[in-house]
Amino acid sequence: MSAPTGDSATAAVSAEAATSAEASAEAVAAQEAVSAESSAPAAPAVVLPSVVCPACGTSARGDSRFCEACGARLVPDPPASSDPASSDPASSDPASSDPASSIPAAPGRPGPGQARPPCTECGGAVAADGYCEQCGAKAPAPRDHLVDTPAAWVGGVCDRGRVHVRNEDSQALAASLEPGRFAVLVVCDGVSSVPRSDEASLAAAHAALAVLVAGGPTGSGPVVGDAVARGAAWSGLLDRAARAGDDAVADLTAPGAAVPHSAAARTSAAARTSAAPPTPEGTDGDTPSCTFVAAVLDDGVLHTGSVGDSRAYWLPDSGTPTMLTTDDSWAAEAIAGGMPRAEAETAPQAHAITRWLGVDSPDVAARATSRPVTGPGWLLVCSDGLWNYCSPPEDLAQLVRTTAATVGGDPVAVAAELVRWANAQGGRDNITAALARLDAAANR
Repeated sequence: MSAPTGDSATAAVSAEAATSAEASAEAVAAQEAVSAESSAPAAPAVVLPSVVCPACGTSARGDSRFCEACGARLVPDPPASSDPASSDPASSDPASSDPASSIPAAPGRPGPGQARPPCTECGGAVAADGYCEQCGAKAPAPRDHLVDTPAAWVGGVCDRGRVHVRNEDSQALAASLEPGRFAVLVVCDGVSSVPRSDEASLAAAHAALAVLVAGGPTGSGPVVGDAVARGAAWSGLLDRAARAGDDAVADLTAPGAAVPHSAAARTSAAARTSAAPPTPEGTDGDTPSCTFVAAVLDDGVLHTGSVGDSRAYWLPDSGTPTMLTTDDSWAAEAIAGGMPRAEAETAPQAHAITRWLGVDSPDVAARATSRPVTGPGWLLVCSDGLWNYCSPPEDLAQLVRTTAATVGGDPVAVAAELVRWANAQGGRDNITAALARLDAAANR
């Protein structure tokens, strides 16, 4: 995402939530409870005093939850089971093989002893510095193009685009094996004008996911009750997820730089959207920031929450397409004031965001909404790298329908084609498209 002009990543998902000491404890409990249902032994729930990142080999503080160099989760994955049957989804218990019941490690760079992919230019070996030993070409970073597919009906693609030097988008997905039962799609877009925005988006997306997975049918605190009670519960969890993501971003700030969300650290929305981002009192410079959007499908209802200008859309096969979220941006305010969408979204200050995740944010409360799903269609969660080129719900619905008719109904194939299309339009930003395909038979 450009200056706080909201610029706004394969693992299924990873994270830990930490909205407070209590929330952090709940998130750890959620992970332990869910892991107990899987066929593999439970992973350690704590980080040892001395930690080396398994993804990039960087040393980390004992209380760190994510690697500050690459953003990977520092809690190790469960060891592989020695029981051959347990590795076969067809021979295991459906509940224990549910992708929504586990949170794999986040993607990162190859660590010590791990093989690096060959050079994409000549097939030669890539050295530890990231350059080919044979032709000297720089190898693509693992996060340049990422694919997530937690279940056959849910998938996403996160891409660097054609202009940015790194991918500052991140996605974190979870889904039940049973189509239409339960899914969580989270997308965060790092503010490119501040340091460590790629780490910020990764940490926030996975921290938020952990909170939301805990409310799913295999989570530690499944949401239950009638429609009203479930809606209220998901609204609360979406807000907690945003705050967990915000705390994960705050952890990336230099120790002692600022008290997260103290009066001194807060700045006005107007100042944040100016050409020169503010420097919170007590810091040496700008602090990591990102947007947040999450969509949860539960019991036939879509629940969404957002901070910033990453979006969620409901695109039915027939009927009226809907943008499920409201941007926190200059453009959104201009549209609300009567300016035509096309004019507002192409103005120089269009992507100036008015809310975000980070220690200098004026407000991180998620805007939460709920709506029932009554027919087949697509749930799309994306960054502005996609909707920049196709913003109106009606136009985006037509693009997705045409794409699905061309490449088929596999969400990953559709997402990949949407990313290719956005790159063909110029690829001026990082691009993330996460999709869930909901068929009539799967809707409850």
